[in-house]
Amino acid sequence: MSSGSQQEFLTFVLGDENYALDIMTVKEIRGYEAVTKIANAPDYIKGVLNLRGDIVPIIDLRIKFQVGEATYDEFTIVIMLMIGDRVVGIVVDEVSDVIKVEDDDIRPPPEFGVAFDSAYLHGLTTISEQMIILVNIQKLISSDELGLFDPGQKAEHE
Repeated sequence: MSSGSQQEFLTFVLGDENYALDIMTVKEIRGYEAVTKIANAPDYIKGVLNLRGDIVPIIDLRIKFQVGEATYDEFTIVIMLMIGDRVVGIVVDEVSDVIKVEDDDIRPPPEFGVAFDSAYLHGLTTISEQMIILVNIQKLISSDELGLFDPGQKAEHE
């Protein structure tokens, strides 16, 4: 009997690894479509697209974490996420499944051997003998490292 609470995660693949993120951040899953490039953006920021009036930055996590093959075709998947009050798209190799994980089944992240800085990891879990890396996607997307939330932008507050 486990008294721990459960969380739902959306699992996805980057290269050879299985990752998962909090299902509550997922707005929708779509195919990749052409984006408008942004001058001087890092290579992992593919550009922006207009999603029903929202200008959405698209980040290719495969490039950011140097895993997988960054190809763009009808099989390329973009997960649209709601991070705070912003919509952000992440490109992944494939989306697998929705899993329920007991809090008790989440192990602390390792300090090594993962493409992500462990600060962006929620932990690890195992489903059917398969290791799944739980990403703290809110922390990752809003990190200075990705530079999506430019501290110099004061448009709303001026």
